[in-house]
Amino acid sequence: MALIAVLLPLLMLGVVLALGRYEELLLPRREPDPFEPATPPASQVRHQTLG
Repeated sequence: MALIAVLLPLLMLGVVLALGRYEELLLPRREPDPFEPATPPASQVRHQTLG
């Protein structure tokens, strides 16, 4: 019983890591669009002037 308690989490970790690698192979990396900004533009906020 103790052996199962030790081996099961290690086995599950291996499965999760293997699925992550499999996902990287299935889904190609999207190349960034040359016209897409690296960061989203700041929102345009109108500030109220005091006076």
